[in-house]
Amino acid sequence: MTVLVHAVVSLGLLIVVPLGLTLLPTRTTSTRWWFAFAVPGAVALWLPRGAVSITLASIYLAGTLVLITLAARHFLQHRTLGARQVALYTALATPSIAALALVAERSSYELFGFNLTVLSLTVAHFHFAGFAAALMAYLSADGLAAVSVPLGTLLVLLGFFLGDPVELAGAVVLTAGMWLVGWNLWRRSQRTDRTTAILLVVSASVLVVTMLLAVSWALGHVVDTPYLPLEWMVATHGVANAVGFALCGVLAMRREGVG
Repeated sequence: MTVLVHAVVSLGLLIVVPLGLTLLPTRTTSTRWWFAFAVPGAVALWLPRGAVSITLASIYLAGTLVLITLAARHFLQHRTLGARQVALYTALATPSIAALALVAERSSYELFGFNLTVLSLTVAHFHFAGFAAALMAYLSADGLAAVSVPLGTLLVLLGFFLGDPVELAGAVVLTAGMWLVGWNLWRRSQRTDRTTAILLVVSASVLVVTMLLAVSWALGHVVDTPYLPLEWMVATHGVANAVGFALCGVLAMRREGVG
């Protein structure tokens, strides 16, 4: 499972996030600067825990803080906070949560009492259910979806601290938001070229199953209902969201020249 999680996170660091950054209004003329931070972060994943991997993960954390400064600069320039802006700022803020979890996990430090497995999954979660989900909500969704995706992400995060019922509420809200995003992606596929349409349909379709898996997982920790084991959740929900939803969605938006 560890290898699969690291592969998914590497995909996020090195492909999904930099492609996504080119679609945002906060982008610079180049995203090559991102790789100066993301490559050390990706390398840190594959090294043994210790001083070297901690240092490399900390470099990545510094890069995610740059994204927060971009969000702050955008807000100061525009002074607006509508639904889509909330999604935009969520996309730019959530990689820092993932990076902080990465530094802690590489340090063998159980941050806030969470074990190293949970921290490792947090790194993956906030690159995809965080950055990618909020990015696609910003780019493709109406106001309701653009609000519900960040709200669901926030509730899932709070659920880590406040308990499983809050996490379940977050999973339900996030699922509703992601299905709205998927609906908008499907509608978008009806008025574009064939290749882009295929990417959009794949991105939208996988959400039907993957988000049901997320709800079943959260529900199973509140009431006695069946849910997939963790290893299967990573192999199904995790991989499908990373490749099917996030990567295909970002590639489709790039082909359309969105941003």
